[in-house]
Amino acid sequence: MGSWGWVLVGACAVAIAGLARHLVLLLGRPYCPEKARPAGSDAQGVLYAFTWGMLPWAKESTRRHLLAYLRGVVFHIGIGAAFLALLVGPWRAEFAGPLRWMLVALAAASGVAGLGGLVVRVAEARLRRLSTPDDFFAVALVSLFTLAAAAAAVVPALVPAFYGLAAATLIYIPFGKIRHCFYFFFARYFFGAGFGRRGVLRWGKGHA
Repeated sequence: MGSWGWVLVGACAVAIAGLARHLVLLLGRPYCPEKARPAGSDAQGVLYAFTWGMLPWAKESTRRHLLAYLRGVVFHIGIGAAFLALLVGPWRAEFAGPLRWMLVALAAASGVAGLGGLVVRVAEARLRRLSTPDDFFAVALVSLFTLAAAAAAVVPALVPAFYGLAAATLIYIPFGKIRHCFYFFFARYFFGAGFGRRGVLRWGKGHA
């Protein structure tokens, strides 16, 4: 394994250790069970939260801002493609086909979507006031990471830049807003379980 391999292993170790700390803190919080009699199903609520509840028409904010929703979907799918490109990096030469170009397209589209969102965040006064330095830095970093993933698949000379941005992204995950990739699953679970138990989630109907 070369020097970049060790750098990435170290960055991954930092990310895992940082997220493990967040998990310990999360599990250390007291759990307050529901006291009211259930009016629905926890399991159905969780299923809703990870399926129908993530569709654009299921929530008012995404219904009213469909373009932002679609931009976010493209952004996050491309991030997954970039990490997949990182994972298969040692076998890059063997992925010279449709799969390679699909990863390139997804990662490139993600970078464009991320930078587009960054421009919107700067241009819109309300979003700019709500944003923190972490918001700008995290989106810029991840956008550059996905663009580098796409570029490195086409221009091998850019692989070190891709690895460097990948290491920076991994290291930053536990310390900035990127860690929402970890909390997302807990948030969706508790949303679904809580409101599913109360019987207020309805398949085929949106919620505020």
